[in-house]
Amino acid sequence: MTSPPPIRLVVLFGGRSAEHDVSCVSARHVVAAADPTRYDIEPVGITRDGQWVLAEAASKALEASVDAMPDHLTADGPVVDALPMLTDQSRPEITVAMPILHGPMGEDGTMQGLLELAGVPYVGAGVLASALCMDKVACKDHLASHGVPQGRYRWVTVDTTDDGDELVRRPDGSLSPIDTEVAAAIEDLGLPLFIKPANMGSSVGVSRATRAEEARSAIREAASYDREVIIEEEIRGREIEVAVLGNEDPEASVAGEIFPGAEFYDYADKYQDGAELSIPASLSADELAEVQRLAIAAYRACKVEGLARVDFFYEENRGWLVNEINTMPGFTPISMYPKLWAASGVDYPTLIDHLIELAVSRHERDHRHTRTDH
Repeated sequence: MTSPPPIRLVVLFGGRSAEHDVSCVSARHVVAAADPTRYDIEPVGITRDGQWVLAEAASKALEASVDAMPDHLTADGPVVDALPMLTDQSRPEITVAMPILHGPMGEDGTMQGLLELAGVPYVGAGVLASALCMDKVACKDHLASHGVPQGRYRWVTVDTTDDGDELVRRPDGSLSPIDTEVAAAIEDLGLPLFIKPANMGSSVGVSRATRAEEARSAIREAASYDREVIIEEEIRGREIEVAVLGNEDPEASVAGEIFPGAEFYDYADKYQDGAELSIPASLSADELAEVQRLAIAAYRACKVEGLARVDFFYEENRGWLVNEINTMPGFTPISMYPKLWAASGVDYPTLIDHLIELAVSRHERDHRHTRTDH
């Protein structure tokens, strides 16, 4: 009996977001770790202006040896049309897409929608969960409706008028000068404040403000990445993260603790090895069980499948507080998600196998529920 042909694994990387470079590093390590006897690996880059390209240099380096791979992939090569490339009927293999894309236009449901339209199984959360978890405001509002404990927050949409005046639009639709909103946020949440673009990851555009003038500047900085800006209270507590893996029956990893090397866990800490990570975190059996329970509860509440990293604060008075859910966490060698699973007994190549199996299983399951006649 002949063995089935390998899966054609299309690894999508790069993308049209400020997290383009992080994606290129993550994808390099996914491509290098995927088993070439099981997968026909095809790296496909997406440039910053949205063109899809065959990453021929990465493919050639991979054919030579893993050691020949550069430290990051580049979105350079012949331009291809997305849908024909994904749905190439001349290929005998099953195509599975692995979108190692972080941030908007990749992790926010847009890429997931394209892959659904193409009928291609893909790794990670679906359209709804991806969009929901990308938008920090929508995700926090949704988690609150499910009783998931969180820190306090406010949000605004930033508008700049034709004559240059800066106004913010509050949730009720009313317009307010930026200074008025800053004063209201300080009165409500106190100082310091954390100010972030609502739709961005990797701590891009995030600021810690200790004075009103810093908060004004921070809102402007965040708004350069996204019109929607979230303003959060500072929580003084332990920073704990849990990795979740699975579809209908997700499992949680051991917990890890972050000790930031900077004022907070910023971009440099995450990707330039500035922070200290403690894996597993020093937690009692009861504490670990509770944070794992909450991680899975948040994952289920947002209808996430495939994978996610759930980030927590632990505060003495309020206990566990969910900070955010990341549906496509970093996959670099120093990233928390693969490290947490390695500490839980699942090495990097096996983790990739599980993610692909989950993608195929979900695709087959959903296909059974797509009746179109009536």
